[in-house]
Amino acid sequence: MKYSRILLSAIFSIGTVSSALGGECSAKNADHRVALLELYTSEGCNSCPPVDEWVSKLPSKGLTGDRVVPLAFHVDYWNYLGWQDEFAQKKFTERQRQMAQLHHSTLIYTPQLVLNGSPYHSGFFLDNTSEQIEGINRQKPLAQINLLLRQPDAGELHVSGKITLLGSVERQNVQAYLALYENNLSNHVTAGENSGRTLHHDFVVRELVGPISFDSQGNALVQETFNLKPGWKPHDSGVVAFVQNARSGDVLQALALAVCK
Repeated sequence: MKYSRILLSAIFSIGTVSSALGGECSAKNADHRVALLELYTSEGCNSCPPVDEWVSKLPSKGLTGDRVVPLAFHVDYWNYLGWQDEFAQKKFTERQRQMAQLHHSTLIYTPQLVLNGSPYHSGFFLDNTSEQIEGINRQKPLAQINLLLRQPDAGELHVSGKITLLGSVERQNVQAYLALYENNLSNHVTAGENSGRTLHHDFVVRELVGPISFDSQGNALVQETFNLKPGWKPHDSGVVAFVQNARSGDVLQALALAVCK
């Protein structure tokens, strides 16, 4: 496995972020709603690399973390067709199925984009992504997210924080999630549809924790330690917290926090 030289550590400088000595930093979300863009992808799919690249380039188009938080979920159903995607997990395939069921569908495919819980089809010749995200940003956040990220040693990331639902938002079906992501990944594929190609990835979800439930007062406490596996790069990593209505798929708020440098 090789890693690209381009660092994207500044991509997720969103909301209010502060850092301290000892590898500790914190963030709270912006006063507008930040969109969540989910990409379902696979290294075994030859139509996925262009969309992977499109997602990687969103920050360079002004779609930075204060507007949209991308997460790339590598699914495992391509693993049986010639190439084992090392980033793929069964739970990501299960999440994609659940998102499809919310919209009364059994169809899942790659590459697929989901914007704030709804299927999204970006046009590469007439790309309206900025307008779609701007519409979400004009909405008020329905949750307040506060995160604290510490790296006590090279092999761990400890995340703590509090998420509070705002206003009269429905509490019964609302859940929170915490994702560990990594940027600047690449892999040389030697089999399957992408055989012979070197593929580059950003916003790759390494672990997904949740659903995290809320109490009767509309609060949820976040307390998670991620044990980093050999080869994972903490300096290219970070965490994303998002709040979602499990019945409609609507994302109430999202916040990302990169590992402190």
